Amino acid sequence: MTDPAITYVHAPEHHRYEIRDGAELAGFTQYRLPDDEHVDFVHTEVDDKYAGQGLAGGVVAFALADVRARGKRIIPHCPYVARWLTKHHEYDDITDWPA
Repeated sequence: MTDPAITYVHAPEHHRYEIRDGAELAGFTQYRLPDDEHVDFVHTEVDDKYAGQGLAGGVVAFALADVRARGKRIIPHCPYVARWLTKHHEYDDITDWPA
């Protein structure tokens, strides 16, 4: 069970979705915007002290739900996001796999 102080937020000024433990940054999934249609996820990381709590999956789920809500499509260059998508087919319709 995750700590109730853990939240997920979009930080567009940093091109990432963050995992926050109160004011502390616990991790993030970072993206770039290659065009007007896509959000290209390039890197995900979680601080070692938060490992094993499912937070990476939580922030990816939060991020992809937000991308869908904004009417955008996903490019999963980040190996973690790509692996997560192979188990969560509800995002197949908005995923464009890199060549």
